[in-house]
Amino acid sequence: MLYHLYETQRALMAPFSEFASASAKLYDHPLSPFAHSPMAQRVSAGFDLLHRLAKEYEKPEFEITSVKVATGTEVAVQQQVAINKPFCRLLRFKRFTDDTDALALMKTQPTVLVVAPLSGHHSTLLRDTVTSLLSDHKVYITDWTDARMVPLDAGAFHLDDYVEYVREFIRHVGPSVHVISVCQPTVPVLAAVSLQATAGDVLPQTMTMMGGPIDARLSPTAVNNLAVNKSHSWFENNVIFRVPQNFPGAGRRVYPGFLQHSGFVAMNPDRHLTSHYDYFLDLIRGDDDSADSHRKFYDEYNAVLDMPAEYYLDTIKTVFQDFALVNGTWVVQGQQVRPQDITGTALLTIEGELDDISGSGQTKAAHELCTGIPESRSLHYDVVGAGHYGIFSGRRWREKVYPQVKAFIAKYHHEDGEVPARPAPAKKARRVR
Repeated sequence: MLYHLYETQRALMAPFSEFASASAKLYDHPLSPFAHSPMAQRVSAGFDLLHRLAKEYEKPEFEITSVKVATGTEVAVQQQVAINKPFCRLLRFKRFTDDTDALALMKTQPTVLVVAPLSGHHSTLLRDTVTSLLSDHKVYITDWTDARMVPLDAGAFHLDDYVEYVREFIRHVGPSVHVISVCQPTVPVLAAVSLQATAGDVLPQTMTMMGGPIDARLSPTAVNNLAVNKSHSWFENNVIFRVPQNFPGAGRRVYPGFLQHSGFVAMNPDRHLTSHYDYFLDLIRGDDDSADSHRKFYDEYNAVLDMPAEYYLDTIKTVFQDFALVNGTWVVQGQQVRPQDITGTALLTIEGELDDISGSGQTKAAHELCTGIPESRSLHYDVVGAGHYGIFSGRRWREKVYPQVKAFIAKYHHEDGEVPARPAPAKKARRVR
């Protein structure tokens, strides 16, 4: 019922949002007589802000059409669909150029599979990540589908299915792949690679894990505390709803995006309030650059997707309540998840000093589990001054984090893609210094 009420409210607000947008332009356009009236700039700014608060935010596009590679050449980028599955598309960003030097360089560059989070926002949240990587790598990324757009006859989607999707994508890209997981997918990616190692299947050359809840018991955040303090049945009864009839996935049980968005905002309400007030002042002052920066951020931040209920509930129980990965009790389709079986893959973990979503030590815990990976092939990096989003987007990502990721991948890249995949004998757990 809550989802239906939300859709009714959204439909009612749509005309008001369009009216506010038109009014903002009426008081701002230089050819409009209203633009020369007293307080016109303030009135226009107020209507513009109301429009953005009331509008519906659609899924953004990556809009990556070109990048500059290491030779200094600007090359064209085309977005392609490598695999199309009901709940996810594997996208490839194919680079093109007629420059022979740039082409020769690009052919030898490592291939990276970026596993984007399925935790509320679209994969375009990693636009900055992908753009940086494309300068020095061939790039694939998981593009998760809004569950309300998936018809019921596609079946359910569980956390185990997520793991199997990742395994399929790794096999598709091939043994030369380097996997980067950001936030939520660090857990299923580690599970997928563990199962690949146990089965003697294709392994990535490196794993880079950024700001994820590998061991959610460490330095618990508000997200962790909510999952621990509420029962599994509470989540099922209070945050799971059925998709209304006006979507292809009508009747599917989901954790709605609008509820997730409310939770995101509730974590830092003062910061969002200040940001919107600053946007209002920027419009009055005519500071177009700052206003555009605000729009770009919130166009992405406010665009959310529905998650399949089965997947969401599985994640709550497996990752945040049972801690099944670190306790060694996680079984995926009859196979135990054994990170200690990973041997040849190199491991890099990255954490933000001020991360309020995945606390300190939660990602670094991967090294304690992957005892088959030698210390010489294990690296941890703390990003001073960075919050959760700063480790994969923005200035700190570009200036601090990306150079570390680039160097790590280059160090362990082998063009033949051969990585040992045999299980290793269990070792005593050790911590990366």
